[in-house]
Amino acid sequence: ALKAAKILEITLTSRNKKADNPIPMCGVPYHSAKDYIKRLIESGNKVAICEQVEDPKLTKGMVKREVVQVITPGTLIEEEALEVKENNYLVALRQEGQTFYLAAIDVSTGEIKVTQTPRQAQLFSELYALKPSEIVVDSSLDTELKDQIIQQLAIYLSSFDLTDQTEVGTQWVLDQASPQEASLLNLLLAYLYSIQKQALGHLQPVVRYALADYLQMNHFAKSQLELTKSLRTGRKKGSLLWLIDHTKTAMGGRMLHQWLEKPLIDEGILRQRHQQVAQLMSAYFERLDLIAAFETVYDLERLVTRISLGTANARDVDHLRQSLGQIPHINRILDGLNASQNQVLFERLPDFQELYQLIDTVFADEPPISVTEGNIIRPGYHEELDQYRDALANGHQWLAELQQRERDRTGLKTLKVGYNKVFGYYIEMSRLQSANFDDPRYIRKQTLSNAERFITEELKQLETTILGAQEKATQLEYQLFTELRQAITAYTGQLQSLASQIASLDVLANFASLSEREDYCQPELVAEAKHFQLEASRHPALEKLIGKAAFVPNDFVLLPDQPLLLLTGPNMSGKSTYMRQIAFCVILNQIGCFVPAKSAKLPIVDKIFTRIGASDDISSGQSTFMVEMIETNVALREATPRSLLLFDEIGRGTATFDGMALAEAILYYLAQEVQAATVFSTHYHELTDLSTKLPVLR
Repeated sequence: ALKAAKILEITLTSRNKKADNPIPMCGVPYHSAKDYIKRLIESGNKVAICEQVEDPKLTKGMVKREVVQVITPGTLIEEEALEVKENNYLVALRQEGQTFYLAAIDVSTGEIKVTQTPRQAQLFSELYALKPSEIVVDSSLDTELKDQIIQQLAIYLSSFDLTDQTEVGTQWVLDQASPQEASLLNLLLAYLYSIQKQALGHLQPVVRYALADYLQMNHFAKSQLELTKSLRTGRKKGSLLWLIDHTKTAMGGRMLHQWLEKPLIDEGILRQRHQQVAQLMSAYFERLDLIAAFETVYDLERLVTRISLGTANARDVDHLRQSLGQIPHINRILDGLNASQNQVLFERLPDFQELYQLIDTVFADEPPISVTEGNIIRPGYHEELDQYRDALANGHQWLAELQQRERDRTGLKTLKVGYNKVFGYYIEMSRLQSANFDDPRYIRKQTLSNAERFITEELKQLETTILGAQEKATQLEYQLFTELRQAITAYTGQLQSLASQIASLDVLANFASLSEREDYCQPELVAEAKHFQLEASRHPALEKLIGKAAFVPNDFVLLPDQPLLLLTGPNMSGKSTYMRQIAFCVILNQIGCFVPAKSAKLPIVDKIFTRIGASDDISSGQSTFMVEMIETNVALREATPRSLLLFDEIGRGTATFDGMALAEAILYYLAQEVQAATVFSTHYHELTDLSTKLPVLR
């Protein structure tokens, strides 16, 4: 209470204030608890949810309460607590010998992936890419590594050790993994099970990925290129992601973010994406229809998770119905796109009409958010529920009709039906009338000074129906809702696959609209590793910020026999911008998008290394020069002939002649040893003389 009151800025009170040790207390309204829980989680805390697990009506004495869930930064599933277009990863780490193993789960989507690396630097780069909210480690992980993670990444670290009694409940996931992966996944799933305290039936099949299967960029490069956030503000605006993300679905936004973090090196997939984008660009009206359809598709991945875990409300199920209702329309658009090309460029979405009809048959057209509000089940679906609703709506009319029937039957025109809280409903007549009244249907219930009150079997049934209608209707609606929710869980895996298909289509349609709007061109993939040819290329984010008219396009050419370009010019002449736009063209090409240029010929690059702009690392006590040398060293050691290196003003962090000597030595090493495509900018004009000594340099 002491900690929560301070974080949430709410009143701190106490129980037994006059006691020597009063118990501190604070509270928040139940209806807004989610907002307060989010604030506690964002402050780096875990929150335990304790609920009654017994019905107070059926229990004598204290009602049993239990912790039913523990919420941590990496296990959030509530829509309000998550960023719509970002994954929320929970990561587990383990080191065996010289190999680091990493497993990541997004509990909100069910996604699971595992990888490994022999290098700590690569591990940290992957952690930067995943941006986990929480990392789970056991006591076997090196303490120094834990400290580095906390210091460099500022990520919430949870310690958890397996015991013989630890339950996992998701053995099928472990069955897909190698022994090392299974050991790590077991740790992660056991931790999850201890938090969620229920089966995790929404988890997807494990995806193994090798870092070498993608275009590799360490976190230095991603930061300097401003892929996902601006260096100046730390925000999304001004980044490449900010520029290219106009996806309409939450799943599409998350997929685009993943593609940008891990561009492809698979030529076949890239050619297919380029072809799909080209087709969507040419089919203007079909693309508009497709985008319009995506605007009414909700976050299927997270909807399915909440349904599977039993936390979905009526609105979630209604959003699923609305999303499924778009499938026939989307498929008609895809059929038209495929027919125009006489080939299947776009796979049709699976038919979920059976599930759609099930939900539509059960659910009302516009259900409320909360099940307890009632009227979520469609009228006519369930006879007993309809009777309860009739009782609530027509109870007074039924009683009036009963009163009239009894008056007609008995001949007593003053007989009336009444109600009080003690005796319930009754039929009342005067004492004088009752003296000569004899009807076996009438059971005496209460005697007053001037009246007698009776009950009949028919009135008793009406009383039960009317008085219990609200409670029974609520209970029955909730039962029918949970039955429907359970029925939907049988489609969990299929719905997750559907979400992935829609996300991919959303991203491709987004690429097509972006490329048309910003006048991007389809790149030609070339086999030569060091053949780059960009005509009138632009910096996509910068031209958006300052306007196309203010931005001057630039050509860029590197050929296999001269892959080393020395770029000279004064400070503030645009050298850094030029190098970033080259990198952006390569990255956009390798996520399947068109590129900001009039024409483009590009190879498939396996790694990008950058040293652009001055920076230091105060937290680790490293100067600008030290950071520069570390990053340069990494690039020179790890680059291959298929890599792209972008070096801006190497040597600026030291004395002039020392810096020039360093720059010259690095250029020689690049030319003779690394032999990768390189753009090397400098204000040391003396270095231009090297072109006479190094044939690969121009």
